[in-house]
Amino acid sequence: MNIARAARTTCSAHSIGCRTASRRTLYPCLHRRYKHGHGVASAPRWRPSPALDEWVQREARPISLRQLTFFGRTLTEPRLLDSANYCRLELPTRIAHRLRDIQTLPYVVVTNSHLAHVYELYLKAFERFRRVPEIKTLEDNDAYCKVLEETLKEHATVIPGLAIGVLEVRGLMKPEAIDKFMTTMLRSRISRRVIAEQHLALTDTFHSPWHFPHAQPTYDPHAEAVGEIFLRCNAKDIVERCGRTTKDLIRRAYGSHVDIPEIRIDGHLGATFPYVLSHLEYIVGELLRNSIQAIIEQRNVKGSKPPPIDVTICENPQHVIIRISDRGGGIPTDILPHLWSFSKGPRRESRLENLSRVPKLLGTMQELKVPGDSSEHNSKDHDMKTASAPMDSGHHPGSLSSLTSRPPDLRLGIGLPMSKLYAEYWAGSLDIHSLEGFGVDAFLQISKLGNKNERLTTRATMDAV
Repeated sequence: MNIARAARTTCSAHSIGCRTASRRTLYPCLHRRYKHGHGVASAPRWRPSPALDEWVQREARPISLRQLTFFGRTLTEPRLLDSANYCRLELPTRIAHRLRDIQTLPYVVVTNSHLAHVYELYLKAFERFRRVPEIKTLEDNDAYCKVLEETLKEHATVIPGLAIGVLEVRGLMKPEAIDKFMTTMLRSRISRRVIAEQHLALTDTFHSPWHFPHAQPTYDPHAEAVGEIFLRCNAKDIVERCGRTTKDLIRRAYGSHVDIPEIRIDGHLGATFPYVLSHLEYIVGELLRNSIQAIIEQRNVKGSKPPPIDVTICENPQHVIIRISDRGGGIPTDILPHLWSFSKGPRRESRLENLSRVPKLLGTMQELKVPGDSSEHNSKDHDMKTASAPMDSGHHPGSLSSLTSRPPDLRLGIGLPMSKLYAEYWAGSLDIHSLEGFGVDAFLQISKLGNKNERLTTRATMDAV
């Protein structure tokens, strides 16, 4: 994969206000204010931006797990610099399209304080990234990595900001349009974090004491990972680990006296595949969390043993399928039609209240730390992280080292829609079948070969054909 391409941009600006067409520029009043949602918000201060126009004309270049693995498996200095320059060009391109998407929203919508905050974060990142000159040395790369780290931390508030914003503007846009906007924004966010975190992990690997790029520039087929990509994710191991940590969360939240359902695993227990581990942990963790909570909360007869959760793993030449079956009573009929929506459905007020309690949401396995929790008990869950997998290097939290679970009563209403986005991102799928009064079957399908490109909206919606 050729990811080395030099680019220099010299235009300076902030952004433009755009509504419907790529060549049509609007200049909204910079001082107009709207009262909406939970407070008064100022509209984003849009100005004409030749720089944004230029970057929006660029196409994002989708990648696959196989490409990332192939590129990073022989890590030399030129390859690391190529990776840095790919990030240097790709990140501002993808952010530019999302800025343009925000600008196409109705003006009264973008004055929402939470959506305006996300816009300002993206604008700051775009201006920061587009000004980075070509990366020619390891010192240049180290400085660039600091920029990436800082931006990743700043953008930890994006998911709750978007989620609260779209709930507050519900009624100002059609629900289908809101969901399309959220899907595009979150897919792009996943893609940018994959690119940035993979480069940070490769940089960590290159600087590790055990790495000798000039002595043995060959690929070790027994290595556990290439950057953030685990080459042989074992479905059984991941279900077991996610089950242990989720059970521990539920037990500490509900009390040690509560009976936790057993998780039984059968099928092709040796099935493995390449994947970004944090993505898989997020999906499986959310599904198991939902199943365990449903079983505990619907039990009417105290003292009876809770029904088990059955996990079946099926492997075929193209895919690995994980089925999670519970007997938790099924999904309520008022929620089922809106299962995958970020904006539709009941319980809007409770979702807003709970989301306001989440200051940052990284979209890893869990979100909020339980009061009094200590992550020390999770140290055993790091056994599979070897020196070749620097996920917990300090650049950004790995999904298990940052197991900071939200309390079970903190229902955000976005766990399943986000899980579906993560599943579909690498050409997989997530389907839910509910048997009212009995239980739920969740089917997670994963592309086994890792040869499918990431799924994202490569151009701004207004420019898409």
